[in-house]
Amino acid sequence: MTLENTGKLEQNNVSENGAECGNGIVPADPETITKKKGKNLKGNKKAHLTNGHAIDKPNKAETLSDTNANVVDSTNTDISIENESKQNDNSLNDKDKVDILKKESSEGEDSSSESIDLDVLHDAGISINIQSPGAEMLTIQLSSMELVQEIHQLLMDREDTCHRTCFSLQLNGVTLDNFAELKSIEGLKHGSTIKVMEEPYTMREARIHVRHIRDLLKSLDNADAYNGVECNSLTFLHQITQGDLMEKKKSRPDSVDCTPPEFIIPGAKEAPLLPLQPGIKNFKNQQALKVLTTSAWNPPPGQRKLYGDLMYLYVITMEDKRFHISACPKGFYINQCTDEIFNPKPDSPSHLSHSLIDLLSQISPNFKRVFQQMQKKRTLRHAFERVATPYQIYQWAAPPQDHTVDAIRAEDAFSSKLGYEEHIPGQTRDWNEELQTTRELPRKTLPERLLRERAIFKVHGDFVIAATRGAMAVIDGNVLAINPGEDPKMQMFIWNNIFFSLGFDVRDHYKELGGDVAAFVAPRNDLHGVRVYSAVDIEGLYTLGTVVVDYRGYRVTAQSIIPGILEREQEQSVVYGSIDFGKTVLSHPKYLELLQKAGKHLKILPHSVLNERDEKIELCSSVECKGIIGNDGRHYILDLLRTFPPDVNFLILNDIELSSELKSIGFPIEHKHKLSCLRQELLEAFIEDRYVSFIRNAATHLQQLNVNKNKTDINDGKTNTSEPNNSEPVENKEICDTTKNLNSENGEKSENTAVENACDAIREAQTNVATADEKQAAEVVKRACAAVGSLKEKEFDFRFNPDVFSPGIRHVDDSNSSNSLSKQKKLVQDAAEFLVTKQIPAFVKEYKTHTSPPMDGTSITEALHSHGINVRYLGKVINTIANESQMDYIHRIAVMELILRAAKHIYYPYMQNADVMHLSSAISHFLNCLLTSSQGSVGNISVTEDNPKSNKRNKNKSKNRTKLLNNSDWQLLTPKALWQQIKKEAKSYWDYDLKCDTIECLVEKYAIQRISLMRAFCLKVGIQVLLREYNFDSRNKPIFTDEDILNVFPVVKHISPRASDAYNFYTTGQSKIQQGHFKEGYELISEALNLLNNVFGAMHPENGSCLRMLARLSYLLGDPLEALTIQQRAVIMSERVNGIDHPCTILEYTHLSLYCFANSQVSTSLKLLYRARYLLLLICGEDHPEVGLIDSNISLILHAVGEYELSLRFIEHALKLNIKYFGEKSMHVAVSYHLVARTQSCMGDFRAALNNEKETYSIYKSQLGENHEKTKESAECLRVLTQQAVLLQRKMNDIYTNGKLTTGLPPIHIQQPTMGSVLDMLNTINGILFVQISQKDIARVKTEIEKHLRTTNESDETTETLKKIVNGANVLDGLNKETEQSTEDNNVQNLSAAKS
Repeated sequence: MTLENTGKLEQNNVSENGAECGNGIVPADPETITKKKGKNLKGNKKAHLTNGHAIDKPNKAETLSDTNANVVDSTNTDISIENESKQNDNSLNDKDKVDILKKESSEGEDSSSESIDLDVLHDAGISINIQSPGAEMLTIQLSSMELVQEIHQLLMDREDTCHRTCFSLQLNGVTLDNFAELKSIEGLKHGSTIKVMEEPYTMREARIHVRHIRDLLKSLDNADAYNGVECNSLTFLHQITQGDLMEKKKSRPDSVDCTPPEFIIPGAKEAPLLPLQPGIKNFKNQQALKVLTTSAWNPPPGQRKLYGDLMYLYVITMEDKRFHISACPKGFYINQCTDEIFNPKPDSPSHLSHSLIDLLSQISPNFKRVFQQMQKKRTLRHAFERVATPYQIYQWAAPPQDHTVDAIRAEDAFSSKLGYEEHIPGQTRDWNEELQTTRELPRKTLPERLLRERAIFKVHGDFVIAATRGAMAVIDGNVLAINPGEDPKMQMFIWNNIFFSLGFDVRDHYKELGGDVAAFVAPRNDLHGVRVYSAVDIEGLYTLGTVVVDYRGYRVTAQSIIPGILEREQEQSVVYGSIDFGKTVLSHPKYLELLQKAGKHLKILPHSVLNERDEKIELCSSVECKGIIGNDGRHYILDLLRTFPPDVNFLILNDIELSSELKSIGFPIEHKHKLSCLRQELLEAFIEDRYVSFIRNAATHLQQLNVNKNKTDINDGKTNTSEPNNSEPVENKEICDTTKNLNSENGEKSENTAVENACDAIREAQTNVATADEKQAAEVVKRACAAVGSLKEKEFDFRFNPDVFSPGIRHVDDSNSSNSLSKQKKLVQDAAEFLVTKQIPAFVKEYKTHTSPPMDGTSITEALHSHGINVRYLGKVINTIANESQMDYIHRIAVMELILRAAKHIYYPYMQNADVMHLSSAISHFLNCLLTSSQGSVGNISVTEDNPKSNKRNKNKSKNRTKLLNNSDWQLLTPKALWQQIKKEAKSYWDYDLKCDTIECLVEKYAIQRISLMRAFCLKVGIQVLLREYNFDSRNKPIFTDEDILNVFPVVKHISPRASDAYNFYTTGQSKIQQGHFKEGYELISEALNLLNNVFGAMHPENGSCLRMLARLSYLLGDPLEALTIQQRAVIMSERVNGIDHPCTILEYTHLSLYCFANSQVSTSLKLLYRARYLLLLICGEDHPEVGLIDSNISLILHAVGEYELSLRFIEHALKLNIKYFGEKSMHVAVSYHLVARTQSCMGDFRAALNNEKETYSIYKSQLGENHEKTKESAECLRVLTQQAVLLQRKMNDIYTNGKLTTGLPPIHIQQPTMGSVLDMLNTINGILFVQISQKDIARVKTEIEKHLRTTNESDETTETLKKIVNGANVLDGLNKETEQSTEDNNVQNLSAAKS
């Protein structure tokens, strides 16, 4: 791709509204839900998006996971087929895309009703001219599908027109409708001129204008990001790279500043905190005005309204001049008011101006100069730095901030609405109606789905912001309770049409389940239920908007309000489920119908229970799930805390006996509450495992039938010989061998291979079974079902009863049926056992390879959850990996996460007991107790009044002081007491024996850094500390004082709406990439990104995954400049939406550094690697496999610029880590030895280099054999090094003998590395292999793939036959999934084989 096209790529993808980076345009107002469709990102070719009905895939992950950005497979190797293959690759055309969506829609519902019409979505571009008053003519390129509103937004962001807000756009004298698409405007054509016409102000427009001016003046200020408001967040990429990477000239290696900071060099102590936010000390925010605020003379009196006065402003300029300004329909002018006298008549001169900026520029030369400078800086910033994030990101550390006068901030703080909503007609928003209406939008065609998903995401995002703000207001005491007379813990609140409740056990509702502890975890479980039911998205079944907020030690649940629920008692409202844990139970036919549909996806078993009148009541969910029909006629479900079955490993039950294996490791454990449930991911893995067993059994029995039938045929053809059974032992031996084969678990063969073998066995048996007796065929399935424990005799059926162990519930049980209660209990028990015996070992096995190593507690939690392992098993996981030296870093991170969670459990009630006036003292005291064991460094804290004037006065106030002390139990906490509580909590909650009772012991035993502990704890509980260096070794002074605590922020949990079509395009693109079709994969992932832009807007973590993949593909396709462009955006996006020190951000930095080096930006590449290494040190320390990779990268680049000593320090550290984590004979270690040898040879230390290269040769020889290319390369390297070492020794001997060099020995040759060779090695260690493949090889690979795809199709036919035999069994989906997976694995193997 050319640089020009790269620019278009940047331009086309900033937002769904066509934001243009070069001209400083940000996306249109997110309030607007646009109808624009995506653009193609590859070159100038237009993308033709297709209609298609998305297959509902509730079992797929909701996020686009690409944690390590490995394109081909988990072995960290990407293969780029250069030259011939690139030319031979066919681009993906419209027909292919239609086929993708048709294939998907064929599996969905109502697919026949959708027509595929590409022309509808063609995105024709149009070039138009914009003429603004006092500005030059502007020519812009727009999509014909964009709205006029987007031109408004474009003009409001450009440097020369940004100060205008109240204007209309006219074409040929006709005013354009803001919400019209450009293609629908009559007379608009290529080259048309649209005029900007100033419009008269109204009160609303004047307020919007003042707010916009204030936003422009604050545009370079990070105060909102530090305060956690307006969805602003930080990014430091351009501070690190010192500007936009695309504007940099190529730096010559001889001018590279490559000296790393001291704290980056291997072996340094704990990472400092100040470098986390570079450039903060030197940042000086230029001030244009001292004060811009609304005047105290507002509102205009009735008489002045008759003269057109709209509002009054008060301004103090930097020259210290004071002005009172009136807003009128014509604009703004200076009036004659003073602070004491109201005289709103125009001053002389009045400087009447339509724009407030023009007026201020006339009265203040300083304002004019500074504002112009600010606008230039603002427009130079990357567009991604200016776009709001979808959800607020909070900073755990911040520099000291100046608090300035800001009337608009004050107005927002005390209004009950959000931002611009006060300008929206009508009253407060009806959140429930908005949330449910968006879900009811049509979804048959792609445009409809995009509009629906965009609307769902937009309303949900607004609801999360409103709910968070409301929850904080509730805890801060700014909302009146609807039951103010009751105990504070029992109070409930309504604010902005949202219902708020606290996480306490009111009215002993959870008394039998664990009291307040159960009440605290119930909202989280309920949210998980809302998440899965929303993902299933059954039409007609509604869930409540739900947000769980932890703030200042309290848990607040925010929910949208069911229409009419406040007008009647709960008993009257509930038509399904139970309000008293199963004593009275109700059912409803419509709910049964809806929940049965959802239950098929969620594997929930319909079951019957008895009510208080001994009547049989059928349910398709847990008893606690309540169904309420709102006044709007919608069917709502709520209280979904027991959506999934209970975890019997954490329940003490009399009617079941756990296996001896589980008992031996301490199960069952009595948990603090009885709401422990298994995760959806675990149930899916368990069913998949049982399905593999089912297929194996079916294959074995089918083969048995086949053998028997063949034997019968043979016997029919012979005269009376021995009976058929006589030869059975021989045949049975064959079957046993096959079964043994299928059940072998050699570590080399995966489950997928086993399924493939089973499919082969079925295919072999199929020919004869097709004509077999139906009874025999049914018997095959019956045996297989019995063997795996299916709930149905003749079908593979695994569903779970969530009420099976619920106390007080009487089940209707038929002990003779195939799904008896005992069988249901056994199934739940087996699933819980599967977690311990299979999933935890699978987790350990997967992370031994270090393909995507967790870096902090959040990433290890996500890794556990992806395997279906709950965090309450963390203690067992730690014990499992305790003796695995290759998993030291995971062990350390897991122990730290356990300690932090235990500390959080203690911190929340601690904060509830702290007085509001002394929160900062209480927080700093807790941090001191957590991070130090010295009593002197904790400090003595007084809660009496500050600066008491005399002892006598204090005595007089003893009553007040006593009152305060009643709520200051937090003062009694000591480091020793806190760590004893942490030890106790670790044992009771996780059954883990923490061997430490002080922070020093923890640091020494587990090598945990205090700064990492501080960072993680602040993020976990919502604390913002002052950005400064903390002396954790201090013995006499407290580490933290109350002035170090800047803020507390909420920790928010909510569901994440998904973009289904984008997900389908993304996964199809990944499949294409795995087959080696990089260009087709690139186009599909580009389409996914366009669809994500339509749904989520410009900023979203999933967009970041697409950008990272596109950058990697661009690099593989031989375009490092485009890769650099895209990856720069990926880094900024990750900093903005994940956080500046998030593990994803670290990975993005390392990828960007590679592309920078490939573009000859050597110095920048090093700075990015230093940044990545620093962040990694900050969050988890030096002892981590990812540090080894980063150190290898740093060493190579330092080697390239001739800094051999520094290079050697980094590569030796990388070698040490690689030996520890990958083993002494691994390929990683071989490469590291080779790099050490290369560096030492350049330093002239040939003897050491020779020894290290020998290690490389030894590993290659043992792993690859003597004849492998790598082994031969190493042998040649050894030969050269030996020559050089001998030559050097001769010279040294000559000098020692004769005192000078006498013989004419040839000069010692030290080969300087070339940039090309360094880049090749960088590609290798980062998992990218560029290989040359001939046309013949390509043809051979493609033939192999096609052959394998044919095999897959045959497997599908086999599946159909099996399905018929099973007579309706739900076998098909699983088999397809298994065969598709094995196909992808084999495609990868075929491509890997093509390398040789």
